[in-house]
Amino acid sequence: MSKHFELMQQIEKDLPSPSEPRSVPFVPSLSQEGTSNGHTRWANDEALRLVQQVFLLQAQEAPRVVVFAGIDHGNGCSQICASVAEILAKNASRPVCLVEANFRSPALPEMFGTTNHYGLTEAILQRGPIGLFAKIVNQDNLWLLSSGSLAADSPSLLTSDRLRDRVADLREEFEFVIIDAPPLTQYSDALALGQLSDGLVLILEADSTRRESASAVAASLRSASIPILAAVLNKRTFPIPEAIYKRL
Repeated sequence: MSKHFELMQQIEKDLPSPSEPRSVPFVPSLSQEGTSNGHTRWANDEALRLVQQVFLLQAQEAPRVVVFAGIDHGNGCSQICASVAEILAKNASRPVCLVEANFRSPALPEMFGTTNHYGLTEAILQRGPIGLFAKIVNQDNLWLLSSGSLAADSPSLLTSDRLRDRVADLREEFEFVIIDAPPLTQYSDALALGQLSDGLVLILEADSTRRESASAVAASLRSASIPILAAVLNKRTFPIPEAIYKRL
């Protein structure tokens, strides 16, 4: 039995709670693609599948504010967030906002070729419409709220009462809000953000994420009453060619 199958089977057993009406879909990432600015994007077909399962094909009301968080650092969470937000922006009738909530190692501004200054930090500390702190990127329907000015105490802003108000502002202003959070095994930021959202998409890395870590994260999310909307097994490889695998 492969390590990939064992990990997915274990997570499937651990993640859903009895109170959750939906099962937790798994999306195995097959590859990453390059973009014109030299940065990678998650494979379009897998990103589209994730968007359909989590946002577009729900019998009940679709989640609109969703946190994406890796179990460990380097699981590819930011790349997946960027790809999901771009696809949502192409299909949404109203603007979509991608939020950089990783104050420790922000990656989204560089991916989109923009600056990190004046973003979430300023939105929390200052007053004004939430749109004043975000930037249009790539297309008219996609906005980026970068992390903004960074300081040693910046992560503490994610537990402030003001953040709750700003998430409400984002929900009102945008059709979908995708939040890129720090890894779950290292920081509690994703838990604080998850409690203000409609749910969380969990990012695991093939041949890297430990089963024990995934189980501990699942227990923490259950304790915080944060719905797990999907789990992505990223950077997965296959012993057979991808074209053949897709036909199975």
